[in-house]
Amino acid sequence: MTDPIADYLTRVRNAIRAGHRVVDIPSSKMKKEITKILFEQGYILNYKFIEGPTPSGTIKIALKYDPVDNVSAIKDLQRVSRPGLRQYTGYKDMPRVLNGLGIAILTTPQGVMTNKEAKARKIGGEVLCYVY
Repeated sequence: MTDPIADYLTRVRNAIRAGHRVVDIPSSKMKKEITKILFEQGYILNYKFIEGPTPSGTIKIALKYDPVDNVSAIKDLQRVSRPGLRQYTGYKDMPRVLNGLGIAILTTPQGVMTNKEAKARKIGGEVLCYVY
């Protein structure tokens, strides 16, 4: 697999479209950090890191849905930076997702964080994905 982050986003996107409540994803350090950000921002209900038969383990994510009309909290996930075409940004040119309603997840020298946190710290980095 050439792009594990795109695989992560596709698994979550497919689980949402199929109406699943839980999705299992092979784990890595980057995927764990992205999962923590999605939980902190309120896009997923809960998560669990499971050590198992694979060396890195598994991430079990409980997806968040509206109890009334059963609509997912995540409307869309878009991969921005790919292995063949990296997208970097400085803190002055930080992307705004859906006029500030969504988030961009960046990897910076100080770790994985949202666009709002990176702008507050005045650091730039590689834009991994947009979530809204």
